[in-house]
Amino acid sequence: MTAIPPARIAHPETGELADPRVEALVNEVIGRVADKWTMLVLEVLAEHGETRFTRVGELVGDISQKMLTQTLRAMERDGLVIRTVHPVIPPRVEYRLTDLGVTLAQAFCGVWMWAETNIDRIEAARAAYDAR
Repeated sequence: MTAIPPARIAHPETGELADPRVEALVNEVIGRVADKWTMLVLEVLAEHGETRFTRVGELVGDISQKMLTQTLRAMERDGLVIRTVHPVIPPRVEYRLTDLGVTLAQAFCGVWMWAETNIDRIEAARAAYDAR
């Protein structure tokens, strides 16, 4: 049986096939930031600026310390956050968005605005669907 290669994505403005590296990065970034915890951490850091680890967890709410650690490490690896360890006892660790993280937060601001604008239409569509 022959494997079917994945469909290539065309650039939204030019219509040309996307560079496979860019396509892979877009898919990976969407998968990462579409993750519930990443979105919430991004929102917290965008709103509160440099924030201590424990406070990030409090502001996100209902996130385990392990999941918060994993999320912040992944965001740090992607260049979205900077981790600062202050040499005090006990150690104080703070996180803040990088310029790259700020631009991502701004991009997702559009999603919030879209949701706010369209919430009534979405709720009506869901109600109509559920009524069938």
